[in-house]
Amino acid sequence: MPDVEEKVPLKDPGDAECRSCKPETSAPTREDRSGPEAHPACLKDTVDNVSKLSNKIGMNHDFHMEEKVSPPSSLKGKVKETMHNDFWDHLKEQLSATPPDFSCALELLKEIKEILLSLLLPRQSRLQSEIEEVLDTELLRRKAEHGALNVPLLSKYILDMMTLLCAPVRDEAVQKLENITDPVLLLRGIFQVLGLMKMDMVNYTIQSLQPHLQEHSIQHERATFQELLNKQPNGEKNLSLEALGMRMPRVLARSLPVLGLLDHTTKWLTQAAADLTTPLPTCPDASDSATVACSSPNEAVGSPEPPSPTMVLSQGFLNLLLWDPANEEFPETLLMDRTRLRELESQLHQLTVLASVLLVASSFSGSVLFGSPRFVDKLKRITKNLMAEFDSRPEEAMRTVSEQVSQEIHQSLKKMGLAALSGDNTASLLGQLQNIAKKENCVRSVIDQRIHLFLKCCLVLGVQRSLLDLPGGLTVIEAELAELGQKFVSLTHHNQKVFGPYYTEILKTLIPPAQALEAEVESL
Repeated sequence: MPDVEEKVPLKDPGDAECRSCKPETSAPTREDRSGPEAHPACLKDTVDNVSKLSNKIGMNHDFHMEEKVSPPSSLKGKVKETMHNDFWDHLKEQLSATPPDFSCALELLKEIKEILLSLLLPRQSRLQSEIEEVLDTELLRRKAEHGALNVPLLSKYILDMMTLLCAPVRDEAVQKLENITDPVLLLRGIFQVLGLMKMDMVNYTIQSLQPHLQEHSIQHERATFQELLNKQPNGEKNLSLEALGMRMPRVLARSLPVLGLLDHTTKWLTQAAADLTTPLPTCPDASDSATVACSSPNEAVGSPEPPSPTMVLSQGFLNLLLWDPANEEFPETLLMDRTRLRELESQLHQLTVLASVLLVASSFSGSVLFGSPRFVDKLKRITKNLMAEFDSRPEEAMRTVSEQVSQEIHQSLKKMGLAALSGDNTASLLGQLQNIAKKENCVRSVIDQRIHLFLKCCLVLGVQRSLLDLPGGLTVIEAELAELGQKFVSLTHHNQKVFGPYYTEILKTLIPPAQALEAEVESL
């Protein structure tokens, strides 16, 4: 079983109602997988609710479940902790009584037995029989009635079984439990680690089934979308696609609606094709030392050759990261991904500001100071901590950033025995950093264009190859760009695999006939 990242502790079984003897187990959190309504009011509302979990698994090769736990400092977290402690205190009172009361302990052992059995593979029939025999509920109950229930001995058996069944990443946690002598603390620890082991098994199963889940997700989403289109007005007017029948699911080959039902998708791709032949505006000159970034050539100047289908789709996906929230004509094929695209847009915006701040700071810090990873990380933390405030109050946020960055540069130069910034340079540094709050800022505009260029390269070449030749000013945020690029590529590639046949038909109307064969866009 592969290692699974442990980010948060699993819940204790203390969430039981009012000292109930049956604990709450750590079942994996699953999102709603409700399908489309029988008669959807509109395409958007229905698509938003279709197979969300299946979509996540299909488009993310690193997908894994994690237990969602409220922060300990939150009200909900404090209430849960109180309930947990009450439960375990109650168990301690029962076991300390004369004679001991094993009612809650028996329920815990029953729950542990069920968890251990759930961790077994089908071929482990011998272990299944052994666990059922040793932790037989009725047998343990009879022993408890006669005062012969040996909780420490049973706990030792459970720990041995956990050692046998756990993933290597849990070995240390199980070994720590062996040093606990208090039976209540031991049982509590057992439940915590068993919860992690259950999550390990879930993620192992997901990873094992990943190829099948991905293919199922693609076919299911495509068929569901086609069904929804068929229910729209004029859905009975279908376009014959016999030529594509061998490459498409039967449901789609039989009945692909006319392109009129995908008006927004068609407009989206038409705009992308037009953008590829329209040069981007050049950045105006500015009288600061960071405007050297503006001297880079315009990467999006139109080519005399007509754009290819791949170029049009890439440009279209990039345009989604600049989508006006007031524009309701969002592509029908991307409705399910709209929330994720908004998150990526926000992340891109934050990286643009971060890289702009670092680029300006580097021009005043010098190569020696800015060559220190510790110094650069400090500037990153200063800027990232104010990102939330930047969205609502950009000018105020950048004033704070400029002051803190300037102070950090002064202190670092002093520590390294380097010449301090002059008064004029300090004023220029503050001014240039504060000017980043403006959308039309030259440095910010160029960084934004270069991040978009990086994302376009990711779509064509892949993330790793694109990271090998980053545009100027982006190397300091390489790790952050890699994360953004991977998310963007995963989303767009999955979307293309699902809706490639639809895009093919639309693109055939936008490109010359000579390029029609290239318009097969099942994947980039």
